[in-house]
Amino acid sequence: MSFIVNKNDRLTVSVEDLTHDGSGVAKVEGYPLFIPGALPGEEVDIVVGKTLKNYGFARLLHVVKPSPDRVKPPCHVFPECGGCQLQHLSYEGQLVQKRKMVRDVMDRIAKLPDVPVHPVKGMQDPWRYRNKSQIPFSERDGKIVSGFYRSRTHHIVDTDVCIIQSEEADALMTALKHELHGLGIEAYDEKTHRGMLRHLIVRKGRATGEIMVVLVTRKKKFPQKEAVIDIIRRVVPDVTSIMQNVNDQKTNVIFGEETILLYGKPVIVDSIGEIDFEISARSFYQINPVQTEVLYGQALEYAQLTGDEMVIDAYCGIGTISLFLAQKANEVYGVEIVPQAIEDAKRNAELNGITNAYFETGASEVVIPKWYAEGKRFDVLVVDPPRKGCDEELLKTILEYKPKRVVYVSCNPGTLARDLRILEDGGYRTQEVQPVDMFPHSAHVELVALMSRVDG
Repeated sequence: MSFIVNKNDRLTVSVEDLTHDGSGVAKVEGYPLFIPGALPGEEVDIVVGKTLKNYGFARLLHVVKPSPDRVKPPCHVFPECGGCQLQHLSYEGQLVQKRKMVRDVMDRIAKLPDVPVHPVKGMQDPWRYRNKSQIPFSERDGKIVSGFYRSRTHHIVDTDVCIIQSEEADALMTALKHELHGLGIEAYDEKTHRGMLRHLIVRKGRATGEIMVVLVTRKKKFPQKEAVIDIIRRVVPDVTSIMQNVNDQKTNVIFGEETILLYGKPVIVDSIGEIDFEISARSFYQINPVQTEVLYGQALEYAQLTGDEMVIDAYCGIGTISLFLAQKANEVYGVEIVPQAIEDAKRNAELNGITNAYFETGASEVVIPKWYAEGKRFDVLVVDPPRKGCDEELLKTILEYKPKRVVYVSCNPGTLARDLRILEDGGYRTQEVQPVDMFPHSAHVELVALMSRVDG
């Protein structure tokens, strides 16, 4: 098979677009080449690294003509670290490209070129926004290294600073890395399945300032445990909670099954808007609470609640959207397949004195028909599915029971567009789409779409 371009070819190309993972896209006689580090509007020198039937990959050698939106990345390990993909693009440029990404899938996949896609709602200060850090530790050349994984690898890029996570996380990562060996504690080695400390997890309540530190260890017996607690309390004097999670398995999964309280309380509290949430070591909670309030506020606006509506929150998780909706709805029914999440949702409802939100464990496509069979009738359905989008059976359930409005919250523009097309073909009309920038400097964008049923 002959290709238009071949491996090791050196070319000068014009970059037209960005992929969903932040790579530049150039076309040679219609053949796409994906180029990490290149930006739309640039002319670049590249070397082709790999060619497949329909596309290829290339390495950026030199930017001949830079984009006016190209900036110097402030992080000293960008782009080696895989945590951010777009620090070389101005924040204003990131928002423009993310809107373009959404517009493209609405046109190409959803076949909805006339549906408005609004400008992306970005952050005033797009740094230090992460309220949770998961930092791997390992051994290299007799030293402890910690930081973040290089993209698509388990090679730790050693660093003391990450400017999208909390300063407390930076300080703890640095202190533990430099002091553990002096206590005779080794970091975990994935290859040999030896060593003690696997991960450091730091969670911070943005509204409350409460901080939880979780040490993920290979063994339950923790040598020098008190000394490590002293280090943490010295670095973060106001720490609220210190936990140990035990993971003795040879796996890439971060958490094990057993979690032990070492100091303070087993939970911290944070607030999004008027709603408080208890967060445990393994609770799911949105990474960027500032933008979560924007995202859920948009979902609430699209739900158009007057106080009389019955609402379903499918994929309700720990009840974050449900509790937002319950402030304006008659009743909200949340469904989620993860039992622990439902327990968290019930506890969070109780914490806030919310009595009109009800939660049930199970698959949405099973539980929702049961609710209808019990005589309940719903006006609005909100979905916030994982990246793979809505389950096919749930989409069939929506089309069968026909709630007046569907508010679709999505972390994946492609699967959102696919599902909108299915619902459009079943009698709904997409009114508008609002993107929200939940993860500045990454290639990700979240969205809220409003759909209304067409009667008759």
